[in-house]
Amino acid sequence: MSDDLSNFSLIELFKLEAEGQIALLTRHLLALEQGPAGPEVLEAMMRAAHSLKGAARIVGLTPAVQVAHVMEDCFVAAQQDRARLGRAEVDALLQGVDWLAQLSRLNEADVESWTTAHADQLDAYVRELAGSKTPVVNAAPPVPVAAHDVPKAATVEPEPMDRVLRVTAEKLNRLLGLAGESLVESRRLQPFNRSLLRLKRVQQELGRSIDRLREVLGDEAGERVGGYLREVQSRAAESRELLQVRMEEMDRFDRAATQLSGRLYREAQAVRMRPFADGVAAFPRMVRDLSHQLGKDARLTIAGEQTQVDRDVLEKIEAPLTHLLRNAVDHGLETAETRINTGKSACGELRLEARHRAGMLIVTVSDDGRGVDIEAVRAAVVRKKLTTAEVASKLSAQEVLDFLFLPGFSLKTEVTEISGRGVGLDVVQSMLKALRGTVRIHTQSGHGTTFELHLPVTLSVVRALLVEIAGEPYALPLASVARVLRVERAQIETAEGRPHFAFDGGRAALVSAREVLELDEAGAGGDSWCVVVLGDKGARHGLVVDKFLGERELVVQPLDPRLGKVEDIAAAAVLEDGAPALILDVQDLRRSMGRLTSEGAAGRWSRAKAASADVRRQRVLVVDDSLTVRELERKLLVSRGYDVTVAVDGMEGWNAARTGDFDLVITDVDMPRLDGIELVKLMKADDRLRTRPVMIVSYKDREEDRRRGLDAGADYYLTKGSFHDESLLDAVVDLIGPVGEAGA
Repeated sequence: MSDDLSNFSLIELFKLEAEGQIALLTRHLLALEQGPAGPEVLEAMMRAAHSLKGAARIVGLTPAVQVAHVMEDCFVAAQQDRARLGRAEVDALLQGVDWLAQLSRLNEADVESWTTAHADQLDAYVRELAGSKTPVVNAAPPVPVAAHDVPKAATVEPEPMDRVLRVTAEKLNRLLGLAGESLVESRRLQPFNRSLLRLKRVQQELGRSIDRLREVLGDEAGERVGGYLREVQSRAAESRELLQVRMEEMDRFDRAATQLSGRLYREAQAVRMRPFADGVAAFPRMVRDLSHQLGKDARLTIAGEQTQVDRDVLEKIEAPLTHLLRNAVDHGLETAETRINTGKSACGELRLEARHRAGMLIVTVSDDGRGVDIEAVRAAVVRKKLTTAEVASKLSAQEVLDFLFLPGFSLKTEVTEISGRGVGLDVVQSMLKALRGTVRIHTQSGHGTTFELHLPVTLSVVRALLVEIAGEPYALPLASVARVLRVERAQIETAEGRPHFAFDGGRAALVSAREVLELDEAGAGGDSWCVVVLGDKGARHGLVVDKFLGERELVVQPLDPRLGKVEDIAAAAVLEDGAPALILDVQDLRRSMGRLTSEGAAGRWSRAKAASADVRRQRVLVVDDSLTVRELERKLLVSRGYDVTVAVDGMEGWNAARTGDFDLVITDVDMPRLDGIELVKLMKADDRLRTRPVMIVSYKDREEDRRRGLDAGADYYLTKGSFHDESLLDAVVDLIGPVGEAGA
């Protein structure tokens, strides 16, 4: 171990030890609030404080020595029954943990200045804890410790330290990439083996041909010819035996190489994996502090702590999980009095669980609170003018819940430090989309709410369905594939100009992959079509491909960043034979398919009508990630005769703007992948698009928001509250004129 840690400074070693000890103290102190601690728990906490004191003394971190010392005295007093550690004492000790956490993150150069700046607060804390063992409100750490600031460590007590090496994330990624290439290269032996089998069959045929020739010639061959035939037969037999030996050797080498490269790849991949517990150790403390702040009582249970997760995924889901847990405490859980009156326990129960299912990581955040009031959400949708009361009354419960993911949507009317600031579940959904994940809500009035997150276990490997489109291989992540099937022509019906077929009690629209990817439209012949069904119930689409090539485990190779975001493409991979394959972006794909199916016959008819009327209709691009808002804008514009194309986020809008010919672009601000402000900036920086009028339509109606949009280059700024009057249409006419006039 000493060799492996030789490059670490003393302060770095202290930080390494502090991670485990601080996590242990936090866990046991939170458990202490729920009931009396046994002697083994007090002993563990005392030893943790004692170890931190000794380590801090070695590195000369005097403030940490003082804090750890008074905490150790508290635990010793509790062991000797000279003090009782109740909630007030736990609060004070957790403040000490916060001090130690901050001190452990300091760089050597900052220790002296930090200590000088906080000397009075530290002295007050140490003096009060040493004297009265009660919390000191005014001597708390100056900066609240957020969930992502608390050191992450395993939730088991520290044992003798494993061998530690300092390896950068970049080197780890390169190692995994090389291991993946090794795995791919080893599989190239399989087709070579198959070619040897074909060679063996050819040799066997050659031997039989020689035998037949000898039979035909018989005695007429003569001694000399007969001798040649026997020699040829002997050489052919020798060749077959030699080939058989070499084939057996090649087969053994193939198996050994495949197994070795597979083991290498799995080990390299395992280095990237971390237990779920590493990313969520701070959440119980966060839930505890937040519930106290709100005057509630809550307890978080974590299940599946040892579930293995890619370190990148684990880091990136911390923020969404933090948001969901804070929402659960603030919005979901009732006060203790209300819970008791409704027959529940006074303490609210939150549960965070991680598990693997069907090649995906499933993370659930659930509470036993009041549940989501569907009718309150429905009323808020109408109040915020997101749709009409008539339309809202016909929406299903799940459709109503989908509005919770709109930017700025909240049921909170008052603004507090915790909620009501217009930052809603759209943030969670955007973060999950960036990880190729999805989120679903399940709620029951009076019994609680569950958020179910579906995520890839790792971002470096994907289990995919390989298909052929226009003669090239493409990969679809299996987690996004609902079904693979062949659809007979007799099963296909046409509705609104688009083929459909019956599927799972409903109907699924069929879209050609060639059409989506803008490839050669030939194909999809024969009596049946190869169809990959994508999407959840209620939003099913069937992607028509040329051929199924089977399942593969692919090493994800990111596209060159200079390409930017390529529409409908997520990444690339290399197949066993060395051929490249593009991995399709299913979220993009579904949006593109939805756009094509929504246009249907109506879209094609309107374009044909405009052409036949010989009228120049202005083309408008509407960019908004809200289906409701997008459709409302589209219908308003179409009703006035404008030719409208829609995009479901900023990146799709940018791709459409730079490849299409539009007279006006109308965009939202808060959108995933690329927000509206950045979209405007990109357009105004483009030589071809800089003169194109852009209108921003947003929920944000503050003057500073309006100024920010106009400063980016927008020609008009309108709030979404104006949808139901003529403001939007009047603004469009001001910018590009009525239908039939020359556009900008």
